[in-house]
Amino acid sequence: MGEASMRPSVTVSYAQTLDGRVATTTGESKWISCPDSLRFAHEMRASHDAVLVGAGTVCKDDPRLTVRHVPGTSPLRVVVDSTLRTPPGAAVLADGAARGTVLAVTDRAPEERCEKAHSLGATVMKLPSGLDGRVDLAALLEELVASGIGSVMVEGGATVITGFFRAGLVDRIAVCVAPKILGEGIEAIGDLGIRDLSRSLTLADAAVEPYGVDLILSGRIEYPDRG
Repeated sequence: MGEASMRPSVTVSYAQTLDGRVATTTGESKWISCPDSLRFAHEMRASHDAVLVGAGTVCKDDPRLTVRHVPGTSPLRVVVDSTLRTPPGAAVLADGAARGTVLAVTDRAPEERCEKAHSLGATVMKLPSGLDGRVDLAALLEELVASGIGSVMVEGGATVITGFFRAGLVDRIAVCVAPKILGEGIEAIGDLGIRDLSRSLTLADAAVEPYGVDLILSGRIEYPDRG
């Protein structure tokens, strides 16, 4: 990773069906993976300094983002939330959880919501926005590494995952592939502007491991324009 000193290492991890869907057309995603894969996901959390999701995931699934199914320490929780949609009662803020949560927002986040989140104990990190009006992910990673965060696990959703890939910020990937087929549904990664196979992102040092009925495919991401 050429910019290792500038940002934490980033691993993207998610569960998908055999046909590449992370949720149904209605957004339902629990549970695509089997219990063994869930333990793997918690092992991944325990091995990273921070776990990161988007506001859509928090509002829809209300995850705790803690380590529960394996021994280990829960990582710092980071929510990419440009306009601060995360409700005060969300699991990442309620019952004292806010003290281990960073809300990454832009200047579009209403000040009263920022003050409320701060009063709960959360760290509200105001960041510049990118061309799409969302949190600048590279700026976020720079702030995290300055805070002592050396590794980040990105769990979703699809918009955030796509944003990290589009910005060239993903170092590794670990994908749970479940033996299920949905047909229509939400895809894990959106348009990256790749129109030529020679420009594809590829997986180096790939490994495949069975976890129950699922397969975990992992490896290092290689970008075609990096030597």
